[in-house]
Amino acid sequence: MKRDFFSTFKYPLLILAVITLIAGGYSFTKMKVALFPEITFPKIKVIVDAGQRPVSQMAVSVTRPLENAIKQVPDLATIRSTTSRGSCEISAFMNWSADIDLSKQQIESRINEIRNQLPADASISVEKMNPSILPVMGYSLTSNKLNPIALKQLALYTIKPYLSQVAGVSDVRIIGGQDKEYWIQLNQVKMSALGITPQLVAQSFSSTNFILSNGYLSDYRSMYLTLTDAQLTSMQQIESMVVKGSGKRVVQLRDIADVMIHPAKQYIKVNANGKESILIAIVKQPSANVVELSRAMQAKISQLKKILPKGVQIRSYYNQADFVNNTVHSVMDCLWIGLLLAVIVAVIFLKSLKPSITLLLTLPLTLSLTLIVLKLTGQDLNIMTLGALAAATGLIIDDAIVVVEQIQRFHEQSENQPAGSVAREAIRYLFKAMLGSSISTVVIFIPFVLMSGVAGAYFKVMTSTMIITLICSFFITWIFLPVIYLILSTSNKVVSNYIPSHPVQEKKWVRFFIHRPVYSIIFLIILIGSIILVIPHLSTGFLPQMDEGSVVLDYASPPGTTLEETDRMLHQIEKIITANPSVEAYSRRTGTQLGFFITEPNTGDYLIQLKKNRSVTTDEVINSLRQQIEATQPALRVDFGQVMGDMLGDLMESAQPIEIKVFGSDQKVIQQYSRQIAAILNSVKGTADVFDGITIAGPSLMVHPDFMRLSQYGITPTDFQFQLQNGLEGNEVGSVFDPLQLTPVRLVYPGNSNMSLSAIRNQEIFLPGGQRKPFSEFADFSITGGVAEQQRENLQNMGTVGARLENRDLGSTMQELQNRIDKEVNLPPGYSIAYGGAYAAQQKSFTELALILGLSSLLVFTTILFLFKDIRVALIILMLSVLGIAGSYLLLYLTNTPLNVGSYTGIIMIVGIIGENAIFTYTQFKASLKEMSKEHSIIYAISTRLRPKLMTAIGAIIALMPLALGIGTGAQLHQPLAIAVIGGFLVALPLLLIVFPTMLNLIGGKEKQGDRNLI
Repeated sequence: MKRDFFSTFKYPLLILAVITLIAGGYSFTKMKVALFPEITFPKIKVIVDAGQRPVSQMAVSVTRPLENAIKQVPDLATIRSTTSRGSCEISAFMNWSADIDLSKQQIESRINEIRNQLPADASISVEKMNPSILPVMGYSLTSNKLNPIALKQLALYTIKPYLSQVAGVSDVRIIGGQDKEYWIQLNQVKMSALGITPQLVAQSFSSTNFILSNGYLSDYRSMYLTLTDAQLTSMQQIESMVVKGSGKRVVQLRDIADVMIHPAKQYIKVNANGKESILIAIVKQPSANVVELSRAMQAKISQLKKILPKGVQIRSYYNQADFVNNTVHSVMDCLWIGLLLAVIVAVIFLKSLKPSITLLLTLPLTLSLTLIVLKLTGQDLNIMTLGALAAATGLIIDDAIVVVEQIQRFHEQSENQPAGSVAREAIRYLFKAMLGSSISTVVIFIPFVLMSGVAGAYFKVMTSTMIITLICSFFITWIFLPVIYLILSTSNKVVSNYIPSHPVQEKKWVRFFIHRPVYSIIFLIILIGSIILVIPHLSTGFLPQMDEGSVVLDYASPPGTTLEETDRMLHQIEKIITANPSVEAYSRRTGTQLGFFITEPNTGDYLIQLKKNRSVTTDEVINSLRQQIEATQPALRVDFGQVMGDMLGDLMESAQPIEIKVFGSDQKVIQQYSRQIAAILNSVKGTADVFDGITIAGPSLMVHPDFMRLSQYGITPTDFQFQLQNGLEGNEVGSVFDPLQLTPVRLVYPGNSNMSLSAIRNQEIFLPGGQRKPFSEFADFSITGGVAEQQRENLQNMGTVGARLENRDLGSTMQELQNRIDKEVNLPPGYSIAYGGAYAAQQKSFTELALILGLSSLLVFTTILFLFKDIRVALIILMLSVLGIAGSYLLLYLTNTPLNVGSYTGIIMIVGIIGENAIFTYTQFKASLKEMSKEHSIIYAISTRLRPKLMTAIGAIIALMPLALGIGTGAQLHQPLAIAVIGGFLVALPLLLIVFPTMLNLIGGKEKQGDRNLI
């Protein structure tokens, strides 16, 4: 007898299967582990620091020229700007198809073209915005022996280079601490007596502190570079510097001033766990593996502790790798638990160990092949790829169960056939249906290439992983599954251990329903009605949320609040934070923030790490902290979020889910309506952290020089400003070369750190001859209130009102808000309102997903039409597939799960799943129709496919249950998708077992005179 393919190549295929398992395991260990796929966001941010220029002057001289220049860059979609006192922040949002590196170069080129039009002292920073700019690890550095300056230098010149040696580190940021400066504290009385002015001291320093080349000197055969070295390198040399000399006397700096090492004036405060410290933030390279980087960094920190001076302690306060590890392991646990439960279901249904073991061995083989392909295509192990594997579990099990069940059925019905022939005949019988069903599930993911934005960037990774998984599943079940079954058989010649046959009994209920189509019609009407009734009442969102176990708390004290007063208020907040039993550690930044932003001294953020084993969710911790902080510190504006959610918001147009934009010409009118909208937002249930978008810079003391008076005494306005600054911040007149750095030298007056408004009026100015007079004789002083920041979008003035959600979904909140604004806000001509934030992204994504759903349905319809060449059958299957989504909507509604991008993806999957199952049923019906009447063929097809349908449905539901229950860290991200798929499976059973046969009975079909008895 001619041997079949599976028997002939049994052992080579077995070796290939073993190689696949080994290669899959190897690929798994070598794949980079990350939380999210490495996506390059099309956002470029430009930050300009131009001293302390007023907002109006910054807008005219800096922001608008930069906006006009950047607007000319190709592929620019939107440009937004925020202008503050002395600084501006411009965000350029490019098209997702743009080359972001090229766009950054083009923006820098445009800026350079107009550089001479901008203020000379303006410093410009241009950065691509992607997740890699944010720290992945954080450490606090404290000491009970070193002074703050020495500790900062230890961090900068010992710790930073040491930790930078770790592979994968992009930057080691040192935040906080005290910088070293030399202060020259002038004695005004002595200076006046000697006829010395501050300008003379500054000129003396700049004319003394230098090193310059004089040229080359040739002497015999040697050439020497001659250098004049007049550098000041120590405090003693600074004190010995000659300020004024004559034949009678030489005046040195020590004669008129005290020179000291002093901490630089700071507008930043940081602490960790309540103790003032230096924060060390680790930023990874975009391609680095955060888990491997964490291991390497921990080892490096252990080595570092051995060489640090006594009394210096370094502790971890944040490690993203912990969350990544927990998330990856949780999703993997969901995957393996689901697969194991599905195999148990198969054992119960098949009542035989061999097919169950076949199934158990086939599933890891499918996953191994998938991992190999993912590795070869450059994919990472992240929450999207692993989630795709877990979500595709039901489809993998479906493929394997159908083939195993068919082989088992042929085995039961073939007493004296070789096992190889049984496997071959089963595969030959199913191949057309296997191919068609695999295509129908693959094609539903192809239209996802149309999805744009951040949702498209992440979910295209997920759907492409599903396509790879399904293709791998097809090849494994087609080629390797029969081989595994064959090897497990005791003999290849004949089936010696005959398995008792499980006859296909006629299911009377099938006949009952196909003779009474009214029940199917009623069921279809119920499904259509449920879709119509449920959809308006479904809660909706944008991206699925997950419990990260960490909190970002942004805060702002009232405009003009001193750093010390803000610090005092924050100490009260820290008591609330530390009293919360779910908090493990925290760090605080004041005057700076995580990320790349304009930050004033009265603003900052907390990064709060929660305990892993806690009894409450992160959202519940946030609500508790928010209530206590708002009750005890009402003057403080706070905004809560989770780290990854906050990061994604910063990378998009708005960090907050709710954003209302007011456009117009007059900033004051815009602010008026922004306050009105903010008041409405505050009254809408389910909103929190409402902010009217009006950021006021602190008050200003305006000094208006009297030019006539100044000219009478020979004082220029520049000299006047120089001496005024001496009494306050001081003037940096140069730098001293230290072994590790160039240390600034600052000229100051005594008491400059505690100067009051009245004291500055009485501060004395030096006249050219050395005499002194009060500043009040040469200028008028006035206090002005703070001026609001200016915001613009696409060169148009704008105000933004933002808020977060609290125990309410995005869709219903926005619907109520829009209705309230339409009724209560009457805008004048020339003003308009637009809705941004997550709501705008949600509306765009939902429109695209609706199109994807339609295209996926048409692709399934086309596949079935090609397969069976019967438009009536294709239309029936299409109708059932589309109506199957009613189950998804119903279960989403019953579990109070929002309709978001994740659950919408699950709904689209159901179309392919029902189409796949219908293909197998109709294939069985067509085969039976050759020997039976139409009615008996229908009954036989349903009766035959009942067991595999129940197995696949129950197996898939149980496999998805860990995800649907949100078990483990990060599983919540895929929970809506799993719930939608489970709901679709539940409704798919009656559609396929009752409605589908009824519809087939209603259309024409080939009739046979004689019926084959159903056995």
